[in-house]
Amino acid sequence: MRKCPLIEGAARLARVFPLSAVLSTIVAVSMAAFVAPFQAAAEGWPARPISIVVPFAPGGISDITARPLAVALGRVLGQSVIVDNKPGAGGAVGAAHAARQKADGYSLMMALSSLVVIPEAERAAGRQPSYQLSQFTPIARVAADPVVVMVRSDSPWRTLEDLLGEARRAPGTLSYSSSGIYGALHVPMEMLAQSAGVRFLHVPYQSGGQAMTALLAGQVAITAQAPGVAFPHLKAGKVRILASFGTERIKALPDVPTVRELGHDCEFFIWSALFAPVDTPADLVARLRQATREAIREPVFVDAMAAMASPVDYLDAPELAASMERERKRLAETVQRMGRIE
Repeated sequence: MRKCPLIEGAARLARVFPLSAVLSTIVAVSMAAFVAPFQAAAEGWPARPISIVVPFAPGGISDITARPLAVALGRVLGQSVIVDNKPGAGGAVGAAHAARQKADGYSLMMALSSLVVIPEAERAAGRQPSYQLSQFTPIARVAADPVVVMVRSDSPWRTLEDLLGEARRAPGTLSYSSSGIYGALHVPMEMLAQSAGVRFLHVPYQSGGQAMTALLAGQVAITAQAPGVAFPHLKAGKVRILASFGTERIKALPDVPTVRELGHDCEFFIWSALFAPVDTPADLVARLRQATREAIREPVFVDAMAAMASPVDYLDAPELAASMERERKRLAETVQRMGRIE
């Protein structure tokens, strides 16, 4: 019987190259073909401008922190970094938008401490959260300041106790502005109200900048702000800061007492941190972390933060993630006490 040349050739190949070696080679080549495009993308990054989503309107603390950081990152990376404001729902609209972006290192987000509160608040209200914390990869925290309570300089209240006394005399009439429901300016004011046994009238806006403008224009009586937003108006003599929510007095404001000093067990820091979508490749996350470490030392960023009386307060990704989890658990109790707010 005549033998088939194909079968004979296969037999000779098997004797020279054992089956296990052939399979190993096939697997190795396949893996290399799969991994190579990702390695090539990482090696060529950044090849185009990077976008930082800010989930608030211009003028708030996340916006005025993101802009000098974008310039500093651009210098470190040799590529343009653009700020993209996506306001709405106390930051939820922008955060949900950022969570849906492609995880390729070109889409980032500058979020505030309200990032950890909003999903808890939406669950407490019986709604499906518009995003989950698990949809983000932390890069770094770049700043953290205690929220301050302020009034216009022409207001009759010179101390926090003056203000709380008025709130007790006229419950629900003293209005305050914030960056949105359950946001980083809303929560501390409700913490204070709960501790003092008073009730304020909450007026939400789309950013801390708009909330600040509302106070200056006389649309509200009070606002809570990050020091960076408040400081220029304090220097101009337009506002009076009554207290801070820190654990100690702010160095730039040594005469301003903490809320805790005044007998109220409240503490709230408004932090600004950089995030990427959760599936961003690990090597790109590592490069973003390193770039951020370098960017926060750039004079353009350091000087901008100093001008706002908000010193750089860096926390790397692992420490930031742990801090967020502790804060989430602590603030979940506050949100439950606040209850459902439409």
